[in-house]
Amino acid sequence: MEEFSSHPLYRRHTIDSAMSSLWDFYRKKFLVLFISSFVMSLIMQYISSTIDFTGLTDMTDPVKMLEKVREFIWPMILVSIINLLFTTILQYYIIYNPVNPDVNIFVSSYKSLKYFILYLIIMVLFIFFGSFALVLGLFALIIGVFFVALYLMTIYLFILPVLMVEGPNIGNAISRSFGLTHKNFWANMGWVAVFILILIVISVVLSMVVMIPFTGSIFKGITNPEEALNTLNYMTNPWYLILGSLANALTFPLLPIFGAILYFNGNAKEQEIPLAVPEDNQPEKIKVEDLYAKPKEGDQ
Repeated sequence: MEEFSSHPLYRRHTIDSAMSSLWDFYRKKFLVLFISSFVMSLIMQYISSTIDFTGLTDMTDPVKMLEKVREFIWPMILVSIINLLFTTILQYYIIYNPVNPDVNIFVSSYKSLKYFILYLIIMVLFIFFGSFALVLGLFALIIGVFFVALYLMTIYLFILPVLMVEGPNIGNAISRSFGLTHKNFWANMGWVAVFILILIVISVVLSMVVMIPFTGSIFKGITNPEEALNTLNYMTNPWYLILGSLANALTFPLLPIFGAILYFNGNAKEQEIPLAVPEDNQPEKIKVEDLYAKPKEGDQ
């Protein structure tokens, strides 16, 4: 952990300093994060566009619909795996580049593979656990589902940083992720809730901007139900894929950055590192001349 003591995200945070650190890191590394995220998003958008959901719109037989949905399972799994791979690459870059400038995005692409298979295994286990927890949450109605989903997201954000900093050990990654989540439980949940809310707002605004060039087709489909099926063709439009990838590239790096902040904050608290005080609130330093009495106006 000593090698990360100089990491800009390694400190005890308040909610204000966490968001400030996220923005500062994102701004300083923007070019690399944006370009790499754009390429990654473009690949995922293209693969997703090959999944033809329009075939479901004219089906009325539940059996045929189920068979059609089964055809989408493997393409959707492939998109999910690629998404996890890209997340692993970005997380490695975010954690190691600030402490080792030789670790660029290309180095991260192959060095992060060391953790990828373990990450996939944990995700499979996490999906089973999450599904069970969400079913339990249903018994508490809507509030329970939202709480469980927020709890699962908080645990999820710790997993990759733990793997990459503390070693590729599945057992340790799972136990440490739960442990760090619970040690500062309400603060962690609150921070994640605020972050997710901000992320949702940004994503909605960006999605609306991306849809502007295609509003004519969408409006035509609303006013003319016979054309509704054709309006979905914009999703395979190259311009839509490019604009959607640009929008995704702006938000894609935020999740791994925030995960690193949560993890380093939890470790800093365990190490009892003092809470960082903003420069504006630091006590004024004593100057050498303040140790001597100032001469009165009549003294010469």
